[in-house]
Amino acid sequence: MLELQDCLALVEREVRLCSDCGYITAAGVDPCALCTNPNRDDKLLCLVEDIADITTLEQARTYAGRYFCLQGKLSPQSGRSIAPSRLERLLALMKQRGVTELLLALNADVESDATAAFLAERLQESAQSGVRITRLALGIPAGGGVSYADPVTLARAIEGRQVVK
Repeated sequence: MLELQDCLALVEREVRLCSDCGYITAAGVDPCALCTNPNRDDKLLCLVEDIADITTLEQARTYAGRYFCLQGKLSPQSGRSIAPSRLERLLALMKQRGVTELLLALNADVESDATAAFLAERLQESAQSGVRITRLALGIPAGGGVSYADPVTLARAIEGRQVVK
């Protein structure tokens, strides 16, 4: 038990959240390496629900924009909302960086859909109305079969179909 306590104490001393994107960074390194990387596109911002989502997206090695972790999502039934400070930080960063596209990399559930609708509405209300809002494609996962997909997944896959090149 002492080893676990020591590890937790070390994490508390050495790890922080980036003040720009909300991703993890070493104490004393703020903003994080992703936010200070000059090879990333400031005009493209990917919004995620959780810190771990950034790690997962980075492993795909196909996204070269900036990130923003919302650190949650709307869930009216559970009484959860988006922290006003996170929403304010998102809007400020978008304006500061001149973001032209906001990619919503949210989960495929009712709360995430509500979060996406809420964010789109807030952006329209703010001075960010010219920002293109996109969402990750939803559908059948790689290696999955049509016969194993649920009706909602199939409907989204049909709606998001693409031309074969």
